[in-house]
Amino acid sequence: MSVAQGPEKRRLRSRDWFDNAERWDQTALYLERFMNYGVTPEELRSGKPVIGIAQSGSDLVPCNRIHVELAERTKAGIRDAGGIPMEFPVHPIFENCRRPTAALDRNLLYLGLVEILTGYPLDGVVLTTGCDKTTPSQIMAAATVDIPAIVLSGGPMLDGHHEGELVGSGTVIWKSRRKLAAGEIDEAEFLRRALDSAPSAGHCNTMGTASTMNAVAEALGLSLTGCAAVPAPYKERGQFAYRTGRRIVEMVHEDLRPSKIITREAVLNAVATITAIGGSSNAQPHLVAIARHAGIELTPDDWQHGYALPLLVNMQPAGEYLGERFHRAGGVPAAMWELLGAGKIDGQCLTCTGKTLAENLAGRESDDREMIRPFADPLQDKAGFLVLAGNLFDFAILKTSVISDDFRQRYLCRPGHENVFEARAIVFDGGDDYHARINDPSLQIDENCILVMRGAGVIGWPGSAEVVNMQPPDALLQRGIEWLPTLGDGRQSGTSDSPSILNASPESAAGGGLAWLRTGDTIRVDLNARTCDALVDEAEIARRKAEDPAPPIPESRTPWEELYREKTGQLGEGGVMDFALKYRGTANKPPRHNH
Repeated sequence: MSVAQGPEKRRLRSRDWFDNAERWDQTALYLERFMNYGVTPEELRSGKPVIGIAQSGSDLVPCNRIHVELAERTKAGIRDAGGIPMEFPVHPIFENCRRPTAALDRNLLYLGLVEILTGYPLDGVVLTTGCDKTTPSQIMAAATVDIPAIVLSGGPMLDGHHEGELVGSGTVIWKSRRKLAAGEIDEAEFLRRALDSAPSAGHCNTMGTASTMNAVAEALGLSLTGCAAVPAPYKERGQFAYRTGRRIVEMVHEDLRPSKIITREAVLNAVATITAIGGSSNAQPHLVAIARHAGIELTPDDWQHGYALPLLVNMQPAGEYLGERFHRAGGVPAAMWELLGAGKIDGQCLTCTGKTLAENLAGRESDDREMIRPFADPLQDKAGFLVLAGNLFDFAILKTSVISDDFRQRYLCRPGHENVFEARAIVFDGGDDYHARINDPSLQIDENCILVMRGAGVIGWPGSAEVVNMQPPDALLQRGIEWLPTLGDGRQSGTSDSPSILNASPESAAGGGLAWLRTGDTIRVDLNARTCDALVDEAEIARRKAEDPAPPIPESRTPWEELYREKTGQLGEGGVMDFALKYRGTANKPPRHNH
């Protein structure tokens, strides 16, 4: 006899495990082993929602380690709302230390989480996010499985300081790397600056990919209003964990699923928000991947709409400040409040709060106008991702908010040819080749060159690596030239201030145009026409394709690397496993019994 009571309005999927009148033998089997750590049959057969906590924190993932502590507050919120929490681990993803690149693991975590959410007796899930790819991978899985899901961000570190100056995580690495090469600092000072940028628990305190993707989760409507930007050590972080736990139980009773929240309008809201906050270039493949798993197409024109919007948030690397001030200034809701008032986002989108986005943003105007600028007085106009195409690739992006005044003056302000430049290509086959040859005087690299990185994509690396943000040779840095144009079929860190043409698709290893490009070729970039072409005639291109050897591709070193290369598409299309896109709503039908 069932003991279900309480506010349940529909039969929850966990009841097919724990209260199945058609298969008492299976019910007994499913129940009995949970008893061995003190759970009672009355709990599991009560009809209360069983809520999973997808635990991304561990010693291997310091950016997300705060969730090991936050899980207790999340569980408390779940219990107080009448749910039963069950914490479980997900595949670790740590951007800084995973070799050859953490990009390999986004799709691996996705696969594992889909299996867990589909095959276990879970009615809803709290997605614990932080470091770069832990956010998109879990949202991708939630979109595939389609059980009620809510994102709990771990939050950024406290602001870093070095000798009285702000030092942002990641960003300080790229700046210090240039200073070291220019002879302005030594190795010991480089290390001190880097270590001072990471003063507490949390993910990057800059607007790198971690802060960006947690902001995207909030912009999509998948986390509580204001959750994304609260620093990890702040008391509000534990409070958000508790409230998130309470809210997911309510979402289960309301049957509020990702399919009702992740709409095309919500995705376009995220595109606009990425521009306003100066978000990471890695947001492009991640948001495309989320959208595709939700059955939504994002086109180059959609990114072009985002490009036309202004930069509002004054946060490194596109701006001056760091995460603590962004949070105190109002965080993501304050930036979105500006976009909503300007009519640039859709306020009628439903969110995990059960309210519309407009309702969530009411009264969220910032009072720190140095940190979050008014829409009418931005830091920069037309500050989004500019989509380019040409004979070298079908799709690539340029993050325009990090184009410095010096770079713009040097390359984009030629009278009569504004936003157009030509440069001699210097081609590198992977990161090792770049580091070995960047200072080779025979290359004759000067300010009229463009540095090209190939072999850094999904197949070529494998996984796609953050190696396109190449710095000039030491000799140019010593002359004060901090940036050259760069182009590649890989990615760059979201904390980088390099104005690079990134995520070029198809990559050289897939037969893209970078495969036939040679050092010495002239590349013409026209930001007005949104084109990037090597000025090489068609006959010569055909000869190279027919006669010249292809760039080298390293062999796979693990089974997953081989499978990843076989199944994963290009960055322009989100780097997803295309075969997985046909699976939607996998939790709608209970899986077959196991005995």
